[in-house]
Amino acid sequence: MQISARGDYAVRAGLSLAAAYPSLMSAQALAAEQDLPRKFLEAVLADLRRAGIIRAQRGAEGGYTLARTPREVSVGMILRAVDGPLAGVRGLRPEETRYDGAAENLPRLWVAVRAAVRDVVDEVSLAELVSGRMPAHVRKLTTRPDAWQPR
Repeated sequence: MQISARGDYAVRAGLSLAAAYPSLMSAQALAAEQDLPRKFLEAVLADLRRAGIIRAQRGAEGGYTLARTPREVSVGMILRAVDGPLAGVRGLRPEETRYDGAAENLPRLWVAVRAAVRDVVDEVSLAELVSGRMPAHVRKLTTRPDAWQPR
């Protein structure tokens, strides 16, 4: 799975907002805390606002905050808000793919890949990630001998 810069920045901004919740943070403060380009971050924040994940408050004391508690916002929600569906195959959702011959069972694999990704990103909330207390099944994945090795 490839995580885009947009997705990475969105999750990092979400984590900063989760740590500050319910206080407001300015785009400038978020950019500085996470060392992100401010203009790009502002576009990401607009996507998150349109998706209802964050809310903005204007004015001198304004800024951004999560629209829900950090426990109610999953990493998957954020990734979908900025990048669309979690798994795509040539622009199609896995269940929309069709193949003939030897590849006829390939859609099942693509659906399984999407389900595996969902089992991680949809099951980890911002609160869990900030605290470092992720669900046991996610923590277990990081302890596999090859988990930290590139392939």
